[in-house]
Amino acid sequence: MLFLVISTPRPDFPSAVRDRQKAYWVWLNKLIEDGIVKNVWTKTGRGAVVIMDVDSHETLHKLINQWSENVPANFEVTALVTKEYQEKIAMTGTHPMSI
Repeated sequence: MLFLVISTPRPDFPSAVRDRQKAYWVWLNKLIEDGIVKNVWTKTGRGAVVIMDVDSHETLHKLINQWSENVPANFEVTALVTKEYQEKIAMTGTHPMSI
């Protein structure tokens, strides 16, 4: 299950949370190595945009809570489908209600 997760951290001084930021990158790099995190972009200023591939909503919930332990933030979460899935529907002329 693919999810787009966008974080908006609390407006703390960056220097005040540097150790937590280091812990966040260690945590995130492990998820990248494990194939759970597919892409990461850092937003200008602060925050991140991450694509996660998880097996359940419960796993996503756990990961967002872990993320928030390192960098307290608000999160916007959007479920995604692959380009190939949507392209197949479009190319075959399948009506979405018949899937």
